[in-house]
Amino acid sequence: MSAHSARLQHALKDLREKWDITKESWADQVARDFEKNHLEPIDHLVRSTIVGMDKLSEALGKIRRQCQEND
Repeated sequence: MSAHSARLQHALKDLREKWDITKESWADQVARDFEKNHLEPIDHLVRSTIVGMDKLSEALGKIRRQCQEND
C-alpha cells in the first residue's frame, strides 16, 4: 500500500511542478480561478487520501502480524 501512496504523492508533486511552469505563461484571473477551484481541492483530497492510505497500511500490517502469530 505504501508504494501506491508514494506513487500518488509523486503524481501530486509532478502536477504541482507542471502547474508552476504553466503559471509562468498563464497568469490571468482564469488561471487563478482554475487553481482555486480545481487544483487546490485536488491537492487537499490527495493529501488526505495519502494519510488514509498510510493508516490503512498500518492497520493491515497489524492484522497480518496477528494472523501470523495465530498460525
